[in-house]
Amino acid sequence: MSYGTDLFTIGVEEEYLIVDPLSRTSQLQSLPLLEKAQEILGDRVELEMQQSQIEAATPICVSLNDVRRELAHQRRGLITAASQIGMRIASSGTHPFSHWKEQQITPKYRYQNLLREYQQLTREQNIQGCHVHVGLTDRDLGIKVMNRARNWLAPLLALSANSPFWLGEETGYASYRTEIWSRWPTSGPPHLFTSYAEYELVLQDLVATRVIDDATKIYWDLRLSSHFDTIEFRVADICLTVDEAVMIAGLIRALVRTCVDQIRNGIPFSTVRLEMLRVSHWRAARYGLEGDLVDVVAQQVVPARELVYRFLSFVRPALEEEGDWEEIARLVEDVLQRGNGAMRQRDVYRYGQHLEDVVDFIVTETAKEGESVPR
Repeated sequence: MSYGTDLFTIGVEEEYLIVDPLSRTSQLQSLPLLEKAQEILGDRVELEMQQSQIEAATPICVSLNDVRRELAHQRRGLITAASQIGMRIASSGTHPFSHWKEQQITPKYRYQNLLREYQQLTREQNIQGCHVHVGLTDRDLGIKVMNRARNWLAPLLALSANSPFWLGEETGYASYRTEIWSRWPTSGPPHLFTSYAEYELVLQDLVATRVIDDATKIYWDLRLSSHFDTIEFRVADICLTVDEAVMIAGLIRALVRTCVDQIRNGIPFSTVRLEMLRVSHWRAARYGLEGDLVDVVAQQVVPARELVYRFLSFVRPALEEEGDWEEIARLVEDVLQRGNGAMRQRDVYRYGQHLEDVVDFIVTETAKEGESVPR
């Protein structure tokens, strides 16, 4: 079945840490880094909320090969630019030990306005995520996809979890970034919506009650983009490596395509309550791949590996149709064998008991490009 050339394209946004190679601490260098990075990557690089962060986005990609090439180019460009100012780039959902008190909010109206409104939440927002956009021009169809895709956020979070440390402490969470982020009033899994019109009404009510200024401040884990004809997944930590980021992007695109196929074929789906989704989401952030997670469709608690395999089975026809099955299945199996970012960060810490070693490990992993990438 053909849906048109404007469907199922992919765009990936990644938020990175800027760190000092000697102290390994977060550094307030986003303004000088932006100038250097834009010479290489153009306007694909932007400032983030904290001056120790930088964000970069791929152009619109059609294939996973495109995604891999662009992510590798993006990281390579940022690493080169950072080296020119004596800094390093690190892809972790949190910094292992730098304190939010040492950070400063970027002098940009949007972020200063967030600081005025949300105060301490904004000051502590020293976290980094990965956002994946999938092209979908029909907004009513997008709402129907959201209603189905929300049931599969937990395995995506568990696979990408990459933030076990916070302020020098082992948090016990695979994705502590998720817990920091969950305090915002418009974060977390979205509700069910009967139509795009209802979705719009909810956004209008949130603006009218001054919870948000505009639709860009809806921070749900899954939303319709206010700027692009895309559905945007915001559930993932930034991944350690390009391989893992490609894996997450491929799984998300396959999930969207699977949901569209089911909608077009009239296949029913489970209408899971938000309370159950929040429990499932919390377990994925807490345990990652190392404990039991909640299959909200089957209403079962199952080992994380089992839930990941159920998810793979669910999206396999879409992956096969795109020609992505072998690559994504291999990448998922690699993460299940080696561990997600959180597990590998912990392994480094257990070996040497120094969080500075963990930062060095993150910096090294950030630069890995995985499979051969055309330059």
